[in-house]
Amino acid sequence: MPTPDANVESLVNEALAVVRSDRLPYLATVEGDQPRLRPVTPVKTDGFIVYIANLRTHSKTAEIEANPRVELCYLDGHNDQVRITGRAEAVDDPALRDEFAASAHFLPRSIQGLTSPDFMLYRIIPTRVRFMKGWALAYEDVPIPGGATESGTGD
Repeated sequence: MPTPDANVESLVNEALAVVRSDRLPYLATVEGDQPRLRPVTPVKTDGFIVYIANLRTHSKTAEIEANPRVELCYLDGHNDQVRITGRAEAVDDPALRDEFAASAHFLPRSIQGLTSPDFMLYRIIPTRVRFMKGWALAYEDVPIPGGATESGTGD
């Protein structure tokens, strides 16, 4: 019989596998009282910390500035799902932006450069991670390694 630590490790690994396999998760933000959902391409992930590039002129920038609470939803080919609830914060660290620049070959042409005042880099710090296996219709809370958590309900 697996130990509780082995079960936790397995759950974390399953959730991370879904995050790695889905290259086009959906990002939820709020505009006033209207939810907004759109696919995004994360530029980097570090465990459950996700980095998203954006343009200052895009609506999600204003939405995140007004309310930094966001959620990402990942879905793999087996219908396993991971939802990362967190707070988006702008990244101004030149070293991190330089690291990002080294692998930025996939950025859209509309981003004229990482030093452009129009370029935004967001780090989404998870406060809650949930995993659902297939269509189990029940989420499991995934421990965030070294991270904070928030309680809450929802599907």
